[in-house]
Amino acid sequence: MTKILRYDSMNILVTGGAGFIGSHTAVTLAEAGYNPILIDDFSNAEPSVLDGLKSILGRAVTCYHGDCADRNLLRQIVSDFKISGVIHFAAFKAVGESMSDPLNYYRNNLGTTLALIEVMLEAGVSPFLFSSSCTVYGIPEKMPVTEETPVLPAMSVYGNTKQIGEEILQDTVAAGKKLKVILLRYFNPIGAHPSALIGELPRGVPGNIVPYMTQAAAGLRPPLTVYGNDYNTPDGYGVRDYIHVMDLAEAHVAALKYLLDKPDEPQCEVFNAGTGRGVSVLELIQSFERVTGVKMPYQIGPRRSGDVPMVYADAGKAQRVLGWQANRSLDEALADVWRWQQHLLK
Repeated sequence: MTKILRYDSMNILVTGGAGFIGSHTAVTLAEAGYNPILIDDFSNAEPSVLDGLKSILGRAVTCYHGDCADRNLLRQIVSDFKISGVIHFAAFKAVGESMSDPLNYYRNNLGTTLALIEVMLEAGVSPFLFSSSCTVYGIPEKMPVTEETPVLPAMSVYGNTKQIGEEILQDTVAAGKKLKVILLRYFNPIGAHPSALIGELPRGVPGNIVPYMTQAAAGLRPPLTVYGNDYNTPDGYGVRDYIHVMDLAEAHVAALKYLLDKPDEPQCEVFNAGTGRGVSVLELIQSFERVTGVKMPYQIGPRRSGDVPMVYADAGKAQRVLGWQANRSLDEALADVWRWQQHLLK
């Protein structure tokens, strides 16, 4: 059934909008009555994502192919569409890659953030939703982590770029600049849209575990390497909080609504977005095998630089303040991502 959408309301700029989380958030924004305007350099996304968005929404989504650090392009978009708010996803995101190519991560992740802030301040656009990460917590001393958990030294260059990005925004607000900011610290997004028309499709070898798992299970990659099974965790495997990407997309829309409803004065708030449940890599593999009926080929390798042993969320603040909580199960996320992988093989 074709959804009835309205596009006469607010235009929301979504940077990195053709990426995994950005594309799913674009769908959720449109279904909530907003008009997403995307910008992406397609360095880690495929143009075919736009076809998937068109099929889901029943109309094309405006997308600019360009660099989010290009201030002139950003000025043009903000002016042409009278942008009401920004959701900033545009960043490189692979922990392992960030450790081997740090300068590229600092240049891209911080350069895009600085350009966006400057253009927003020039144009008087204040709502800014920053795609942050649980990696800012470093190796937490207690579980689960809350928004009050200390921000410790990051274990990866990727995590450090998120810490610095948060500090830039916090300092900008503290200086009295007119930004309304939410730092949305989310955990490990997995899954795909239930239509199987969009999902996670990184260029080259996936840097995240679930897309690599599905490609390995489909025979497209060598067996999965699990980086370490000797952590101080219940089963020795690393533990993460895996959140369905559609739950995460809905968290972004809830956070945006909250920002748009706030008085137009400088402010910066932090929210966790996770399920509140820690799942080990071994449990993840076992769940995938149970849900799909497919045996997952994997081998144990040494620990990987930048990985933390365990992290999962307390997302109670988001539930109390934003009215949001994660509702989809791990099994549902893995079933959706396997359906997406099978769609790609057609």
